[in-house]
Amino acid sequence: MNIKIRLIIMNFLQFAVWGAYLTSMGTYLTKIGLGSHIGIFYAMQGIVSLFMPAILGIIADRWVPAQRLLGLSHLLAALFMVGAGYYGMTAGDDVSFTVLFSFYSMSVAFYMPTLALSNSVAYTALDKAGLDTIKAFPPIRTCGTIGFICSMWLVDLLGFQANYMQFFTCAVWGVILAVYANTLPQCPVTRNTGGQRKSLVEALGLKAFLLFRQRKMAIFFIFSMLLGVSLQITNGFANPFITSFSAIPEYADTFGVQHANLLISLSQISETCCILLIPFFLGRFGIKKVMLIAMIAWVLRFGLFGLGNPGSGVWMFILSMIVYGVAFDFFNVSGSLFV
Repeated sequence: MNIKIRLIIMNFLQFAVWGAYLTSMGTYLTKIGLGSHIGIFYAMQGIVSLFMPAILGIIADRWVPAQRLLGLSHLLAALFMVGAGYYGMTAGDDVSFTVLFSFYSMSVAFYMPTLALSNSVAYTALDKAGLDTIKAFPPIRTCGTIGFICSMWLVDLLGFQANYMQFFTCAVWGVILAVYANTLPQCPVTRNTGGQRKSLVEALGLKAFLLFRQRKMAIFFIFSMLLGVSLQITNGFANPFITSFSAIPEYADTFGVQHANLLISLSQISETCCILLIPFFLGRFGIKKVMLIAMIAWVLRFGLFGLGNPGSGVWMFILSMIVYGVAFDFFNVSGSLFV
């Protein structure tokens, strides 16, 4: 099979795992009385990302090939997600925060490093095939967003967005990818043969904090963190906010309330399309102005969301979803170029 097709499948599955619960878990937590804990559930993704990718990156560099570690990580993440789903199934509405959060935290601890591992596997495979990574990878990565959208739709159409079945759906995708990852091209392992060893600080990437000495980088990181908070607010609270309109008879049977995930998926569709606009905007306005456009787009995203409703104001919701593509893509891409 063509290596591009194989990597497209990998990326599709990689983000289908995430899409199964990322935008709908908040609604499930609200339903079982854990709505006040939505923030910590989503914050845990960032917390584990501070150290787990670095630890697994060291393991992939020195001892275990990246494609095998990718498969093992997805398998472990899937097993813990099965634990979360099974506990939710057996506990019903009497769910303990501690138990569910523990299963979930262990799952994301092994999932978050796979975002970088999957990129490493893709880059290595493309290099081995003699392909230009810069040109070949972006279309492959776009298929990851498509996988995310398809998983959102699946959970919505099967009626899983307000129950524990979204965790089982996530686990199924994870097991499939765990098996598939072991069929991907071998990634090299760099074994230390007596050369200079990196310090723990260097291995964990902690030297990056030295960039805070530069004023412009410190300002950039502060804004990045604030926009990262905005992104997690969108992920965690958009679905519960839309479905909360079910308490108002006027909106209870509207499409948005019944299929919040389908409505929210317009954000990811917009994200896929807006990436095509970036070359034009960067050439016309430059990196800093593009980042400013992204910040303004985030303000519009939440403003339209707050003013809209699933009935006569659904157009505001839709416009908010479209604006999300500009908010997300423009800052991520221009920010990476700025760094």
